[in-house]
This record gives sequence, structure tokens and C-alpha cells, in this order.
Amino acid sequence: MKIFTNRDEATSLFFSRAGKLGLLLLCVLIAGVSAHAQTFSVIHAFSGGGDGFNPSAGVTIDAGGNLYGTTTEFDLGTAFQMKRRDGVWILSTMNNVGPAPQARLVFGPGGALYSTVQTGGQGNCTEFGCGLVYSLRPPGTFCRTVSCRWDYSNTFEFDGANGNQPGFVDPTFDSAGNMYGTTSQGGIYSSGNIFQLTRANGIWTGTSLYDFNTADGSYPYSGVTLDAQGNAYGTTWLGGLYNDGTVYQLVHSGSGWTLNTLYTFQNSADGENPVGQVVFDQAGNLYGATQAGGAGGGGTVFELSPSGGGWNFTVLYSLVGQNDGPVGSVTLDAAGNIYGTTYADGAYGYGNVFKLTRGNGGWTYTSLHDFTDGSDGANPVGGVTLDASGNMYGTAYQGGPTHCPQGCGVVWEITP
Repeated sequence: MKIFTNRDEATSLFFSRAGKLGLLLLCVLIAGVSAHAQTFSVIHAFSGGGDGFNPSAGVTIDAGGNLYGTTTEFDLGTAFQMKRRDGVWILSTMNNVGPAPQARLVFGPGGALYSTVQTGGQGNCTEFGCGLVYSLRPPGTFCRTVSCRWDYSNTFEFDGANGNQPGFVDPTFDSAGNMYGTTSQGGIYSSGNIFQLTRANGIWTGTSLYDFNTADGSYPYSGVTLDAQGNAYGTTWLGGLYNDGTVYQLVHSGSGWTLNTLYTFQNSADGENPVGQVVFDQAGNLYGATQAGGAGGGGTVFELSPSGGGWNFTVLYSLVGQNDGPVGSVTLDAAGNIYGTTYADGAYGYGNVFKLTRGNGGWTYTSLHDFTDGSDGANPVGGVTLDASGNMYGTAYQGGPTHCPQGCGVVWEITP
């Protein structure tokens, strides 16, 4: 993976295997059945104007079915809201949110939306700062229009020791309202860390819970997932025994935290370089994906199952491509089926939306949509969001209208 310092680089090549030789500041033939039962629609095509361009993150859906997301332009990204009116989706820009937001917006305490940006703030890690967490709150007075500006504030600014450059990090909250996440280059060893933010009297205070040291992982680009006991789970893009990434568990014990490596990738049929978060099913199994490697070269979808005090690792499916597979997290539905996107796999090499269906002791792969780099978009970075009716939503980083050099990106919907 390569994290780019300007939009032109990012547009020409968002991810590169050459990134293993040196990570830069800032910022990946499908085997299976092509599905025709679903209907794919572009519900917004970004223009590169006030609505922004090049969305990296997926979207968040609220109880009313409204969508929320961000666009990634380097100098000043945007946060947007989409509402359906008379069968038509209408996008409004809520506010500008700082340089290169790559993470989803997440609802937190008090109904505010929280997220991270890779750079910004007053930290001295680089000339661009160390990154920050921000929040958006609905306007304090009743708004009579579709487009209502939300109140923006910097929730917390990293300083290097407690974090530096959160990547595609969606904030996670525990039942007490504490926030958790990772940064890709923070901590004592500059190999990334896991942080916690706690709030008292309206002020958020940051603590580094664990500092990666390369041997146990490095460059965690995803956020964390919490279990019922408050333990945190996540992935690192590099590091571990083979320097191809890990899956970890951070256990809360007394007043401290202990890191357990659940699996270290070997750059073989198991895959390599996981970017997205891991997710739990109802039985306590963990699911995730790797950006690269696997038998098909396009990344893998994997499962980790607790067993006898340890964890059993299984590759559920090997995607076909050129090391540009899933970047966003996978999503599970109520039946345990798995949904995800790839950055540059798919029939046309511009990424796709896929589904893995469990049955008869195995998994069946279906490509729900193969992006063509036309009006439908190209190169999805974020994952899939499901609503209560089984409709799927997401974004494509490029493609769509040609106002931007390689397209400004789109928001898409797939209906059953």
C-alpha cells in the first residue's frame, strides 16, 4: 500500500505494492457467478464542486434511512448527508471536515457524528500535523431546508506519542461513551498504536493503550471492534513474523492492556496486508479480508474461530486479481452472509461488490456488480452498508462524471 500526499498521485494509483519499500505520508477475472437479480444504481455522482469528490469511506445509515459520508479531496474534505425525497436521493454538504478524510462517519454520544482525518491539527509529526478526530452536530435551531449546515468541531488532535495519522479508522464507542481507534504511525516506536479517548466536562483526553513495535504488527489502518468484555480486535497492515500483517486482540485486564496476536499472515494462500476492521458474528467468530495475496492473488476473506483458548484461522474465499482486493471492512447480514468490495479486482479491473453465501458446508461467491470506470464509478475503497430491507449502499472513489481527471466518484445503491 502507498499513502499519497496529493490527489493526483492518489487518483493515478491509490494503492501500490511498492509501498512496502517505504510508506509515504497520507494518503487495491472474477471467479464466480455474476448476479443479475439485484439492481445497481448510482444515487449521486460527485461533480468536484461544492459536493466534493473522490469518496474513500463507505456510508453510514441512520434509523430514518438517511445516508452520511465524506469526500477525500486533499486540501479540504467534506461531510455529506443524503435524504430520499419522493423516490429521489438528494445530497447536501453538512460541512468541511479537514484534509483527506478517509474514515466513515459514526454516531456517538449525544447524537453527534464522529470520524478521523489522516492529517491536520497542531501536532508536529509533519508539516501537515498528526491527524485528528472531529465531530459534527445537527444545527441547534430548526432547519426548514433540505440542506442544513452541521456544527463542526475538533474533538481531539494527536501529538505523535498518543497517535499519528489515523488511516481508514472509524471510531468505536463502548457503553460508557469512551472512543477507541488506531493510528498508523503513532506511539513510542512510530509503528502505529491503539488509542482511547475519554471525556470529562466536555473535554476529550487521549491515551495510547498499546504501541506496536513491528514484531507484533505495524501500520494499523483499520479501527477496532469491541467484544462484550471490552476487549479490542483489529488488524495491522504490516508487521508480525512475516511482515505481512496480523490480526490482534487487546485484552483489558485490571488497569492495563495486553496484546495477543491471533494470527500473522504469511504471504501465501492465507493472504497478506489486511486493511479493514474485523467483525463478529453472533457465535463470536471474527471475519475480515486481506488486500493482497491468496491463491487467486486478489486478497482473501477469512474467519477466525475461538477454540480451546486459541483461534483457528480459515480462508473462506480467495479473490482473483492483482493484489488490489478489499480495502474496506466486510459486512455480515442477519443470515451470516458476507458482503464486501474490492478496489481493483472484478471483471474489468476497476473493483466490484461481492457476496459470500454460506451453504452446504462451504461458501458460494457472487459478484453483485463489476465497476466499469464509466458512469457507474470505479475503485471502491469503503465497504458495504446494509439497511433493514437488505438494500446495499457504498461509494466508488473514482469514475462517474469526468469533471475530475479520472472521475469524481459516486454513491451507489444495490436493491434486491
